[in-house]
Amino acid sequence: MFIPRNEYPRPQFVRKQWLNLNGEWDFAFDDKNTGVQEKWFQNRQFFNEKIHVPFAYQTKLSGINDTSFHDYVWYSRDFTVPEEWNGQKVILHFGAVDYRAWIYVNGQYAGFHEGGHVSFSLDITEYLTGEKENVVVRVNDPSTDETIPRGKQFWVEDSDSIWYTRTTGIWQTVWLEPVSNVSISKLRLTPDIDRGDIIVEFDVLGDYLNKKVDIEISFNGAKVAKDTIEVYETYNKRSINLYNRQIFRTSFHHDGWNWSPENPNLFDIQVSIIDDENQVKLDEVDSYFGMRKVHIENGMVYLNNKPYYQKLVLDQGYWPEGLLTAPTDDDLKKDIELALEMGFNGCRKHQKVEDPRFLYWADKLGFLVWGECAASPSYSEEAAARLTKEWIDIVERDYNHPSIVAWVPVNESWGVPFIKGNKQQQHHSLAMYHLIHSLDPTRLVISNDGWELTETDICAIHNYNHGSEIETSKYEAFKEVLATKEALLSSKPANRGIYADGFEHKGEPILLTEFGGIGFKVGEDNGWGYTSVKDKEEFLKDYQRVMEAVYNSKALHGYCYTQLTDVEQEINGLLTYNREPKCDLIKIREINNMWHPNVVKL
Repeated sequence: MFIPRNEYPRPQFVRKQWLNLNGEWDFAFDDKNTGVQEKWFQNRQFFNEKIHVPFAYQTKLSGINDTSFHDYVWYSRDFTVPEEWNGQKVILHFGAVDYRAWIYVNGQYAGFHEGGHVSFSLDITEYLTGEKENVVVRVNDPSTDETIPRGKQFWVEDSDSIWYTRTTGIWQTVWLEPVSNVSISKLRLTPDIDRGDIIVEFDVLGDYLNKKVDIEISFNGAKVAKDTIEVYETYNKRSINLYNRQIFRTSFHHDGWNWSPENPNLFDIQVSIIDDENQVKLDEVDSYFGMRKVHIENGMVYLNNKPYYQKLVLDQGYWPEGLLTAPTDDDLKKDIELALEMGFNGCRKHQKVEDPRFLYWADKLGFLVWGECAASPSYSEEAAARLTKEWIDIVERDYNHPSIVAWVPVNESWGVPFIKGNKQQQHHSLAMYHLIHSLDPTRLVISNDGWELTETDICAIHNYNHGSEIETSKYEAFKEVLATKEALLSSKPANRGIYADGFEHKGEPILLTEFGGIGFKVGEDNGWGYTSVKDKEEFLKDYQRVMEAVYNSKALHGYCYTQLTDVEQEINGLLTYNREPKCDLIKIREINNMWHPNVVKL
């Protein structure tokens, strides 16, 4: 029996009333692209299949499980707006639709969105009839276009090497929400632990004059601050002090009230719009935040003003039955719990903008996240513009999550294949670096994770050249490369320099952000890894061998091991594709904790 995803999809901007539209929808392939001409948005007879939203048609959980190319697909479903929503605006939300989406409500065109990895919303109030309503979604996902951000989605029908099955169409939750005519449209929360302040920014839409906004903040259920603002402008900003000169609330001796993986402290915040004259609450939004600071200093990453050694694991965010979409909310939580059990303190979410529910659990459980975006394989001016737009939306959507400590706009020169000496592609990397910093000054930005870096906050290096256990000379060379800053910076692990032409290391922290990938076949799974072992004992021995080389380095200030799980033909995970441990996870934890994670290594 199919059970739709029914958890609240936007955990940092919660309204009490909402209607989940996940579940069974009518569905159709439009391989000849005739749907618009034939007005499928007004005629249900063309919809000849059923699909389980929010799972893409390529997945088993969708009920279709067809991995062949279909560049145009259509969705349709009926819904009824609850009577108690009368008099309010009705907003239609999409968690993510890959790649282009045209929305029709009751046969009328309501809006368009391009970008397969971020959320978007439409006010559909004017299209509603007050009776049974209908929404139709037309999707275009160009299967072979190498200039759209596609991440690990292969542009050839059969998965191969590091490329996986595509995700087309709706792949995150769809829902409805009633909103007052006077409402909060944005909420941006910026912690300042040096002052003990939380900076609250919000926009109010509608007739905001003579209205007040109440802000209430609580910690562990106890109210710690309240502020009331009389609204005179759409944009509003307040700085609220939380620590009130109390030393044990700060991070001077310990985390206090600050957020960290060891102490994932979260504050709850409620923002309400009040019509004082009529004593009516017009809108109310619940959210949360963590008091957290990340910066670089003395060649190290600092968390809350203390050196912090990051032990990350590469996380592709794929599931065998759902591909990019986790089967359940518990599956998102479970991935973090398994990584924590193995002694990792965070992940690099690879070539994917993850569901906000994952980030919610990372915030709650104490798990660092490097946020990444799907890349396009090739460079063009259109590709550069598309990636830029995606990143503007990513930062806006995920800004408030304390777990996110770094952004990775470019990976291994994907989308900028000639960046080594090509000035245009170097400018694109620099533009992304500076754009993200202009939108978010609170996090680190890695300009080109792996090699051929331009300006960057972290020197992020990929090196899989550790060889197998019997390749002792290769392993010794690997250890030698990792041992010192000079060796790391002069290395060419993929026959590419660490920095692009005209750029050099300026003292930023050096992290090994891809390595390992030990292949271990479990059961009937077939595939590949960067090296291979035969059994659990050999797997643990090889993992320890590789990690010892990392920990012996006097230059590395963190790492990201490849990878958390097997994915399709890749069998180089610490877990199988079904999240079964390949060995005793406590043993992995013991190896990861061979020395304390926050010992400063100079």
